[in-house]
Amino acid sequence: MTAIQVRGLEKSYKTLPVLRGVDFDVERGSIFALLGSNGAGKTTAVRILSTLLKPDAGTAAINGFDVVKQADDVRAAISLTGQFAAVDEVLSGRENLVLIAKLRRLDHPRKIAEDLLERFSLTDAATRKVATYSGGMRRRLDIAMSLIGDPPVIFLDEPTTGLDPEARIEVWDAVKGLAARGTTVLLTTQYLDEAEQLADRIAILREGRIIVNGTLAELKQLLPPARVEYVEKQPTLEDVYFAVVGASTESEKR
Repeated sequence: MTAIQVRGLEKSYKTLPVLRGVDFDVERGSIFALLGSNGAGKTTAVRILSTLLKPDAGTAAINGFDVVKQADDVRAAISLTGQFAAVDEVLSGRENLVLIAKLRRLDHPRKIAEDLLERFSLTDAATRKVATYSGGMRRRLDIAMSLIGDPPVIFLDEPTTGLDPEARIEVWDAVKGLAARGTTVLLTTQYLDEAEQLADRIAILREGRIIVNGTLAELKQLLPPARVEYVEKQPTLEDVYFAVVGASTESEKR
């Protein structure tokens, strides 16, 4: 049931070591978060797994295919969404999807586009130029484009960087939907709440090494038991933000 297997992965840029023996497994149909600060090696790991970069040492396999020796098979099994949405702003949302379906030489490209527009709640904006889309809509379209051809494994490299709170929630919902349909997701992020909200397992990468790897419950057990105290629960900033935005939206409707 392992979709991604990484053993002893190492990579250096000249004299700068970036990955220093990374090991982890990702189960099929799960969301795995690679959590770390900028420069920890997250993007380098994704570039190796997506065959864009060769490791100096170690092995990695996607659906049983070695990323170096069977790179073509790996590319056929994956899709990669980078830190910035790779969409054509001159085209409409539908045209972007149809274009990718045609480039992949798939049958019924328009039907594929319509299904993805509906799945990612973009049908109402299908004919609008992407230049008019919000950040969250662009990112959802970008993820939809990466799913054309039904790849079993998708890499999301810091998918919510630069997005506002509402757009981040939109992307989170889209990612959860991927796993619910059986897609394996490897997510890199520097946001703790993002990993907490989305991931089945979390690995923390620091200075090129995995220092912990487990479920959220397992990671919480690394800390001393919590002391029970009775305090008045205060709303979080997120609670306030969405309450105010929701009230404002209802007022506009009237």
